[in-house]
Amino acid sequence: MTVERIFDEIGHFKRFQACLYFAAVFQAVACGIHYLASVFLVQTPNFVCGGPGNITEVLYGNLTASSLEDILPIFKAGTGPLVVTTAEGEQWELSRCSAMRINPQPFRNNLYTNKTVKTCDGNFVYDLTEVHQSIVTDWDLVCEKDWLAKLCQPTFMMGVLIGALVFGDIADRIGRVRIMMFTSLCQFVLGVSVAFSGNYYIFVVLRFLLAMVSSGYLVVVFVYVTEFTGIKVRTWTSMHVHAAFAVGIMVVALTGYLVRVWWIYQIILSTCTSPFLIFCWKFPETPFYLMAKGRYKDAQTLLDTMARFNGLECKLKVQELLEPKDRENGKPLLETEEEERQAQSEKKLSILDLFGSWRMAGRTCTVWSIWFIGSLGYYVFSLGSVNLGGNQYMNLFLAGAVEVPSYLVGCFAMDRIGRKKTCAPALLLAGVACMLIIVVPADIDALAIALCMIGKFAIAIAFGLIYLYTCELYPTIIRSLAVGSGSMMCRVGSVVAPFCVYLADYWIYLPQLIVGILAFIIGVLTLLLPETLGRPLTTTLEEAEALGRESIKNNSTLGNKDAEDGLEMNQHEAKA
Repeated sequence: MTVERIFDEIGHFKRFQACLYFAAVFQAVACGIHYLASVFLVQTPNFVCGGPGNITEVLYGNLTASSLEDILPIFKAGTGPLVVTTAEGEQWELSRCSAMRINPQPFRNNLYTNKTVKTCDGNFVYDLTEVHQSIVTDWDLVCEKDWLAKLCQPTFMMGVLIGALVFGDIADRIGRVRIMMFTSLCQFVLGVSVAFSGNYYIFVVLRFLLAMVSSGYLVVVFVYVTEFTGIKVRTWTSMHVHAAFAVGIMVVALTGYLVRVWWIYQIILSTCTSPFLIFCWKFPETPFYLMAKGRYKDAQTLLDTMARFNGLECKLKVQELLEPKDRENGKPLLETEEEERQAQSEKKLSILDLFGSWRMAGRTCTVWSIWFIGSLGYYVFSLGSVNLGGNQYMNLFLAGAVEVPSYLVGCFAMDRIGRKKTCAPALLLAGVACMLIIVVPADIDALAIALCMIGKFAIAIAFGLIYLYTCELYPTIIRSLAVGSGSMMCRVGSVVAPFCVYLADYWIYLPQLIVGILAFIIGVLTLLLPETLGRPLTTTLEEAEALGRESIKNNSTLGNKDAEDGLEMNQHEAKA
């Protein structure tokens, strides 16, 4: 792309780009915050149905107390009757969702047979030693209403899906900066508004809208930082937007530990990145967007500003980008691009073209599977970390912390040993680590947590590189379809993930085991994909099919340049 010449003149990642990059990525922390905030918003503490009347004595096992609050920290449902005596002399056996009146007799812990069952109509008593206040305790989302609490995260992820589609398309029409400003402002306003939700349904609607704008910002910021950084650093800068998301997860864990009242917790999380609103209106539009929209005067002004800020003299003129002298097969690049557009217009492509042959069909199914397991595993490990035993706040903090080195390792490995040789071992490692959990003794929480963190580390590597790998596996004529459909599979995985996490009610490590089995199988299938490191981007289906079957001879420098160009194009198309 001729616009890439900008970075050869004014630097691939100098002061101007660095300031913009870290400012834009700072707001991406808020996306990680809102995606995982529900972990502590919908916490369900230990609870029991409150007995009618004024309770004077409580008996549970060999323990007696004067109030339910004293017994609840050690009460476990199904381990024995919890019997109370009221001031009126009545005796009741309490469970989580009902109260059973029993005939008065000497107060002892027996299995009573003559009982009158009374449903618990909102009269619940909660253990507030760990969770002082959550939406569950405020709106009694337990027993027959517990499904409402479990629906919060899936509806949020549906908002993520819709937001990525809506704002990605609008950003191409009206510009990246406007969408970043709008979504950032909405993140702040909607985030604070959630804290003042009057009821459950308003809460869910506001969280859904918050998911849309958070997803919109995350999609557009990938494009924004990609279009402001040069080829030499583009892989690293785009991958480390994920690292900012991971920082958001750590912020959630820290805030959840310090603040146990859900609406205060929500306000703090929503305001911690608010300084971004002060200077985001000063962000310039990207040179790629200005050139594409024909705003050449604005583009020239931007080039001069970037050069001056970087301490350089800008000798590059916009006219030079419009009249490229570089040649490709003896033709001007613009002429070649025009021929490609004409060829594409002759045949209307559809998603079926991803399955044009058995070889391409197998490749597409495998790539879709990687997108799916990457997203499913990422959110299962993140959301489910609080169920692993031990300190739930530390578990979630570690789930975010292990991502940062994973992206460093991923960037280093994919540029040296290849995409396939990085992705497949990462998935296999995640699978083995998760499946080993089944043999861990139940009383060794630390080992199980360590294995889960290894799984999260490995999944994050695969999830981070699949963006670039997908772009390189498909030819120009269907690359947008490939990345767009892969992104949809990613969103499907994020919607399924909360339901998978709820399987922990049956066995605490079942979600991780499911992810492990799928990751191992998909890791084996990934070994069948071709390697794309150092290969030029393909333009036809025939060239794409030839990947892995025959050597594509080309200048290695051109190959590396095209491969890095693929990341920029991929970030554009991932919005589809």
